Amino acid sequence: MPNLPYLKRYIEPVIPVKMKNLLLPFLCIVACQWAIAQEYRVYKAPRFREEWSKPTDYPDRIVLSFGADAATQASVTWRTDTTVHNALAEIAVADGAPTFWRYGKTLSAKTEQLDASSIEMAKVKAHYHSAVFTDLLPGTTYAYRVGDGTTWSEWIQFSTASDDKDEPFAFLYVGDAQNYILELWARLIREGYRKAPDAKFIIHAGDLVNNAHRDQEWHEWFTAGGFIHSMVPSMSTPGNHEYRAIPEWDGTNAKRRLSVQWRPQFTLPENGPQDLQEIAETVYYTDYQDVRIISLNSNVLQEEQIPWLEKVLSENNKKWTIVTYHHPLFSASEGRENTRLREAWKPLFDKYQVDLALQGHDHSYARGRVSPGENVLDGVNARDKTGTVYVVSVSGGKMYELKQNGWDDYEADRDRAAENTQLFQVIRINGDKLSFESYTATGELYDAFDLEKQADGTNQFIERKSEAIPERRFTNTIPYEDPLPDNLLSILMARYPDHALTRVNARKEAGKLVFAVRMEKDGERLELQIDEDGTIRE
Repeated sequence: MPNLPYLKRYIEPVIPVKMKNLLLPFLCIVACQWAIAQEYRVYKAPRFREEWSKPTDYPDRIVLSFGADAATQASVTWRTDTTVHNALAEIAVADGAPTFWRYGKTLSAKTEQLDASSIEMAKVKAHYHSAVFTDLLPGTTYAYRVGDGTTWSEWIQFSTASDDKDEPFAFLYVGDAQNYILELWARLIREGYRKAPDAKFIIHAGDLVNNAHRDQEWHEWFTAGGFIHSMVPSMSTPGNHEYRAIPEWDGTNAKRRLSVQWRPQFTLPENGPQDLQEIAETVYYTDYQDVRIISLNSNVLQEEQIPWLEKVLSENNKKWTIVTYHHPLFSASEGRENTRLREAWKPLFDKYQVDLALQGHDHSYARGRVSPGENVLDGVNARDKTGTVYVVSVSGGKMYELKQNGWDDYEADRDRAAENTQLFQVIRINGDKLSFESYTATGELYDAFDLEKQADGTNQFIERKSEAIPERRFTNTIPYEDPLPDNLLSILMARYPDHALTRVNARKEAGKLVFAVRMEKDGERLELQIDEDGTIRE
């Protein structure tokens, strides 16, 4: 915007006083319009041609997962068009010699057809292929490829878990990708891989996409992650945005369904509750060395999962226990309370000393902990020891405000928080020590703590947030909402006094800026539009 005092300094010597009195208001108007026209940047959503996300005869969307035992089991899933019926996977122990494939083996893959061509958001018909690798050697690097015997993917490498339970390893954890996936999540997940190229797997804590059945968004997710999905096994749990009704199949009052792509495109452990097939491949566990990672489905049948969860926890002989699910037990953002879920699951987390709960949903960051309970004898110990540490994180571009009073309403302490920040987490485990680090999309350390396992099963808590950058909020970061120019705000507030401006979205129409705004007063909302000339449309 032009510097008005600067302009005023130069016009004063040459313009009569009366003219100046008329000219300065005019200059203000011109300056505001100039600033809007010249500097205001409007978000431009990328457009994807429909054929961009369509399958071909070449394998795409290749994604790797571990089985229940990450030392000996893995699975791969991929997609082709419906002309491919004969699907194969080849696997061999990797070697520096390029002919390592001579000692490999070929497996026939399972093929299933997904016909979602009648679903408006999907409009796709594809074959999904999956192969399960069993009897693998622990601590071994394998190479695999998938295809139909003629058309093949590249050879892709991964490593199994070691049979030495104390061998150090790292993994990544990310919250909701969900929005602006190819635009903004791509940089996040790639920075995560760059920061921790040795990561053995990635936990995705739900809301991988925004619209459960929309095939374009799933294509964005696979494209954003690229080769990472095929090299670093995914442990995915569904969020509420992986559930959506299909009126084309089930009618107008249909119940929400799990994404039609979920089960065809992920081959996850099938060791969940055997009597609840509705949540198969969303509720499961994987053992990686001395860690048990448990995926729960916080969307449906939450209480029905309890008997299975208690069995899995009570029979667990691993040193570390990590659970992941989508809806936080302790909400990070306003108006997103999950009381019933907390009352259902937290007693089991406490009883069986779950170490870490990795969550999503709230589009902000919060990290805190609960008391270790009866193992703590006094307040001094309570500060140094901890029960379950709960983390909420977001990796995509959609952001919410934090709860203003933190976790004061809960029996928990919130130790670190963030707004308006894309984050990924690197978690390293080395024997009796778990180190947690959260990083921004540009690789800055944002949060850190350590847990040290004690002989009685409790954890010594070591706070490390002092190593990180200052806390980030909407107030000290690049504006998330589109800013409304001051002159237009004045016009709105004059027309609608005592209203609060709560939302602004800018766009261009016929070369002119138009702002869609929301004004609120006493719980009532007004949805308005105001253009750069100050014209209001209700």
